[in-house]
Amino acid sequence: MGTPLPDGIVAVVKADCPTCRLVAPVLGELRAAGLDVTVFTQDDPTFPAGLDPVDDTGLDVSVALDLETVPTLVKVEGGTEVERLAGWSRPHWEKFTGVAPLGAGLPEHRPGCGSLTHDPGVIERLAARSTGLRSRRLELARLEDEAEAFFERGWTDGLPVVPPTPARVQRMLEGTTRAADEVVATVGPDFADCTVEKAAVNAVMAGCRPEYLPVVLAALEAACTDEFNMHGLLCTTWFAGPVVIVNGPIATEIGMNSGVNALGQGNRANATIGRALQLIVRNIGGGRPGEIDRATLGGPGKYTFCFAEDEAGSPWEPLSVERGFPAGTSTVTLFAGSGPHGFGDQKSRQPESLALSMAWALDGVFHPKLALTGDAVLVVSPEHARVFREAGWSKARLRERLIELGTKPMSELAAGAGGCAEGMTVGPGGATGVGPVESASDSSSDDPLIPKFVPEGLLIVHAGGGAGLFSAVIGGWVRGAIGSIPVTMEVKP
Repeated sequence: MGTPLPDGIVAVVKADCPTCRLVAPVLGELRAAGLDVTVFTQDDPTFPAGLDPVDDTGLDVSVALDLETVPTLVKVEGGTEVERLAGWSRPHWEKFTGVAPLGAGLPEHRPGCGSLTHDPGVIERLAARSTGLRSRRLELARLEDEAEAFFERGWTDGLPVVPPTPARVQRMLEGTTRAADEVVATVGPDFADCTVEKAAVNAVMAGCRPEYLPVVLAALEAACTDEFNMHGLLCTTWFAGPVVIVNGPIATEIGMNSGVNALGQGNRANATIGRALQLIVRNIGGGRPGEIDRATLGGPGKYTFCFAEDEAGSPWEPLSVERGFPAGTSTVTLFAGSGPHGFGDQKSRQPESLALSMAWALDGVFHPKLALTGDAVLVVSPEHARVFREAGWSKARLRERLIELGTKPMSELAAGAGGCAEGMTVGPGGATGVGPVESASDSSSDDPLIPKFVPEGLLIVHAGGGAGLFSAVIGGWVRGAIGSIPVTMEVKP
């Protein structure tokens, strides 16, 4: 506390406490007996009347005294506390003050009330005040609508956001052990540093709970790598945005959905983690539609696209393990993807037949006549996964078969083939689509075979409800140096 306590008796009270109101006349008796009594009031600067109370509605004195109960009497000598007494007890007050009798007509004992510093909302306000949050404060006019204020300032994604009050941001920061001023990533296109605190502000706006923050931070780190190329993803006219796939125990701990409607609405963690990432890119990095974001059509996934893999029900190793992390590690994998394209196969009971359906669904990614252009995520539902489990097919075997089924001769993919002007072209560097072909079998042949995907660009995950012979393809953006490569990042506490 900046100012030392006055010597004598310091009393701290609040008007909203029946015991404080009960003992107010007793404080007057102490004054009348010649004691130096200074009264600090927590809630009503006029209470108690006639005793010249000192306004402590800012609670600076109460916090410095670390009060738990009011009324509290504190004996001060030389500016230092030497003794204290809480609540009302006639014999204890008489002994403490040396004045007797006191409180004629009052009950012998009455317990005090909780100090205002321990009210839940006040605790958060005081914590936020003491943490040194560095974010710029926005003061709204008394009659200004909070939701409309955020719309007008361009800080939303088109949907209302939660106002990031200091108390809410402080509570969000409790979800991670990382320092509030730690720079998590430099976010394009403005290439602005995003601290943990700034990420927390946007996580509050997105509607996250504090325990989601480590996942948001991991997704942010992955998005801002050169490999993922979030800046390029923003600039493209393609549909894609960041798809966040969560693996490991964190998914269960924070209640993510990997089952029924896993790619849809209704789960707070799924909805808000992806939204928080997009708000950070918008508000910190400057990635706004119509400005740097030039998508021709875009897609609803650009609000949020986040889900967890169903590891417990999967016949295969998790995506995170495939990508080099030990089993049981919590990770996020970021994929530059468009909206899910569902397909149904309700008749195939053999893996070869079902693999054909999947290969045909994958064939449409970007364009049926463009190979090695982008990546894809194949989301296999439990009923489809059961076909491969019962046949003993590993994920590696399924991927290998899908690559084989998606490999076509150049003559079928060439521009103009089949009456369609779109397609691959052959130049000095070999066959090309949107980007250079990274691999092709028998490329020296007059009609080389071109695979649809490179093996590492076809991600396979298990998710969805237990009923329905339906799976989904999430098509990617351009792969390689001018595009994006999936990135997996460990979730740190």
